[in-house]
Amino acid sequence: MRILIADKLSVNCASALAELGLEVVNQPDLTAEQIPDALEGVGAIVVRSTRVTAEALERGQDLSLVIRAGAGVNTIDLPMASRRGIYVANCPGKNTSAVAELTIGMLVAADRQIVNATCALRNGHWEKKRFSSARGLRGRTLGILGFGSIGIAVAERAKAMGMQVLAWSRSLSQESAPSSVEVAQTALEVAKKADAITLHLGLSEQTKHIVNQEFLAAVKPGAILVNAGRGELIDSEALLAAIGEKQLRVGLDVFENEPAGGKADFSDLDLVQQVTATPHIGASTAEAAEAVASEVVRIVSVFLKTGRPPVAVNLCDHGEAKCNLVVRHLNRVGVLAGLLDGLRKEEINVEEMDNVIFAGGEAACCTLLLSAEPSKNFLNSLDEQEAILSSAMRNC
Repeated sequence: MRILIADKLSVNCASALAELGLEVVNQPDLTAEQIPDALEGVGAIVVRSTRVTAEALERGQDLSLVIRAGAGVNTIDLPMASRRGIYVANCPGKNTSAVAELTIGMLVAADRQIVNATCALRNGHWEKKRFSSARGLRGRTLGILGFGSIGIAVAERAKAMGMQVLAWSRSLSQESAPSSVEVAQTALEVAKKADAITLHLGLSEQTKHIVNQEFLAAVKPGAILVNAGRGELIDSEALLAAIGEKQLRVGLDVFENEPAGGKADFSDLDLVQQVTATPHIGASTAEAAEAVASEVVRIVSVFLKTGRPPVAVNLCDHGEAKCNLVVRHLNRVGVLAGLLDGLRKEEINVEEMDNVIFAGGEAACCTLLLSAEPSKNFLNSLDEQEAILSSAMRNC
C-alpha cells in the first residue's frame, strides 16, 4: 500500500511506516489544492493542519484511510469520507502536554504583557511603569471551557500556580470532576465568574461561536481569554469589539479563518494587533511530534493487520440495526458465504459483521448486526446445517 504524508511529521515516522512494508510518499509541503492530484494510487494519507477536501476524497479512488495527526478532524470532510467508505482516524491526547504548556504560557504572557514589553524594548523604549500593571495569576479564578485531556492538564498546571479552577463542559458533573475543581452549569457562568478563561472544546454546531457577543458582555473587565483549541469557537468580530470596550487581554493560537497550510499570507491583521498570537503551534513540540508519530504508526499497523483502524471517528453508532444474530460455526470455506446469501434472500441488510476464530482454528463465532429480524424458517435452516454449531438472536 502507498501512504502519503502530506504534512511535516517526526523524521522517524516515515522510516517506521516503511518498515511495515509500505511505499511511503513524503510530501509535507502539499497544499489542500494540490492533494487531489497527489492521491493517485494512494491507499492512506496522513495530515496535520492541511485540509482534506471533498474533491480530494472523491479523486482518491484507492484511498481507504485518512489519519489526522492530532485530535480535531474539522479540517477533513467527514460527510464525504463517510459516503466514500473511507475511514478517518485521529490521534487524541498525544499533544495534550504541548497544548497545555502553550495555554499556560499565553496566560502568563497576557497577564504580564510580555509581547508588548518586548516590542517596546526592541524599539528603544524602557517603559517599566507601563508594564508593571499585571494582576498576577495566583489566587485568581481560571475558567476552563472543555474538560477533556487538555482541559484537565491545564487545570493541573493552573492549580500548581495557585489558581482556582472553574470548569464547564456538556458532560462534566461535580461527581466526575476532581475535588479541587468547581463545576459550572453553563458556559455563561464561567464568563461571569472567571478572571481568566481558556478554551479547549471540540468544534461542533453547538460550540461554534460559543464565545459571542453575549458571552463577552458577561466577561469581567480586564479578564484574560486564551484560545488554543479551535478558531471558530470565537466570533472574531465580537472579540475585536470587546477587547477595546473591556480592555481584555487575549492570547490566540488559532483563528477563525486561518490558512490551511503551514506557510501562507495572513490577513486578520486588525485582531492580531490587539492580542498575543502564535500561528497554530499549540501541538508543535518535539515531545508531541514523537508521540503523534508513534500513534500514526500504530494506527497504520492495526489497519494493515485487521482492515480497520483501532479508532475511527466517522463510523455509524449502529443506529439502524434492529437485532444481533450470533452464529457459532466450524471454520470452513463457504459457511459465511451461505449465511450471507440466506440473509440476502430474506432481504435483510447486514449493518456490521464480526467473525473471530478460536484457538486451534476449528471453530469461530460470527456476530451480525441486522436491519431486521430473520424469519423462523431461516433460523431453523441454520440449525440444520452441519457446519453451524448454534445460532441465537439477541436484542430484537
